[in-house]
Amino acid sequence: MPNHQQLASTSSAGMPTTLWSSRFVFIMAAVGSAVGLGNIWKFPYITGENGGGAFVLVYLACIAIIGLPLMMSEVMLGRRGRKSPIGTMAAVANDEGRSKQWVGVGIMATLAAFIILSFYSVIAGWTMPYILSALKGEFSDISADNSGALFGQLLASPGQLLVWHSAFMVMTVLVSAGGVRHGLERAVTKLMPALFVLLLILVGYASTTGHFAQTLTFLFKPDFTALTAEGVLTALGHAFFTLSLASGAMMAYGAYLPQHVSIARTAVVVAIMDTGVALLAGLAIFPIVFANGLAAGEGPGLIFVTLPVAFGQMPGGGFFATLFFVLLLFAAWTSSISMLESLVSYLNEKGISRVKAAIGGGIAAWLLGITTVLSLNVWSEVTPLAMFSRFESKTLFDLYDYLTANIMMPLGALFIALFVGWKMQATHSRTELGAWHKVWFPIVRYLTPLALLTVFAFNIWGLAGLEAAWHWLTASGQG
Repeated sequence: MPNHQQLASTSSAGMPTTLWSSRFVFIMAAVGSAVGLGNIWKFPYITGENGGGAFVLVYLACIAIIGLPLMMSEVMLGRRGRKSPIGTMAAVANDEGRSKQWVGVGIMATLAAFIILSFYSVIAGWTMPYILSALKGEFSDISADNSGALFGQLLASPGQLLVWHSAFMVMTVLVSAGGVRHGLERAVTKLMPALFVLLLILVGYASTTGHFAQTLTFLFKPDFTALTAEGVLTALGHAFFTLSLASGAMMAYGAYLPQHVSIARTAVVVAIMDTGVALLAGLAIFPIVFANGLAAGEGPGLIFVTLPVAFGQMPGGGFFATLFFVLLLFAAWTSSISMLESLVSYLNEKGISRVKAAIGGGIAAWLLGITTVLSLNVWSEVTPLAMFSRFESKTLFDLYDYLTANIMMPLGALFIALFVGWKMQATHSRTELGAWHKVWFPIVRYLTPLALLTVFAFNIWGLAGLEAAWHWLTASGQG
């Protein structure tokens, strides 16, 4: 029997699969996949938009109900199949005597990851000119209007966006082409510790602003009057989005997990670290925002418009702005590597060398990303679904984001929960999860699908009914 120190294991199809060298490396890779722009860019501003502490509390509950059980499920499937997400779903469905149609779950996950990578690369590319601007001291005493104009000029320039999009995609392809040991492992074991160090330095600095206590109250003292029905759904949706679930990443990385490693304990560590990064990002950002009299709920512009103003008014602001945007770049880079891995591992199974698969997959995602670049400027008036009122102002970028985050990922996650909860033999999942199976099984069989159905239904049909029910419940409570 091969032990965990060896480079290869054997999948159910007899294909050799390179393994992570240790549990620590898998944790770094999984956390790297989970920690991205969603933690450092999106989590702080959606927390600000939804009232702070109450939203955080609901978000943590959703991580436990949806995020953790789904992560355990995906890693378990990946390790059983020892293949790409597509190959894994085909192999495991066959082992369980289930329909070949379940391979569609792997196809949907891989396609979602590909689409997300195409526009994620464009957004991640924004960090690069901001690093240069911070190094050159361009944020010093910058006004809110000038900061907005700086960001607007970047978005209005397809040439600039294309350059940075291309540079970021090259970075991603280079790591992926190196393989599991020489590419993925080397990247995550260096980038993730560096990311944590940078984040802790920024939190340390933020604690000196005099507004750290206000931030602690804002983040950790629940005020449920500030939470809306839409905020609950936002927390529910972000819980699985932030953990890179239903995009094939965890399934692909799970395929490289040594057999002796506990899936449940490892998934718990990953979920805690990912959530910790999101909370630390809030602790780093909000004291700076509050210290400069800025609004916590500034929306997506919080990072690229509001924070440069705050950094420009701080002693040593240029240095800390540089650290912050380097941190953002690292977080995006580790996530993009995992997104590309779903496709690369599949192409590799089909006999294409890893280098060619990485380059080919990267070029394809880069080409699709050009449509996102153009949708931010030249094609800003192009609204493919304008015939539908709720999409009348949606650009191609908005469409990609909505399609993946609101339809493909919730639907994919729902099918994964249904497969492991209802179609997979309990004896097999019990073997993989051990004592944790008793807790995991009823949650993933009943509670997780119900929560995902709720997210999916209201993403499709809107929030009108939920808002009415919410108002009725709150009114009844007051009565």
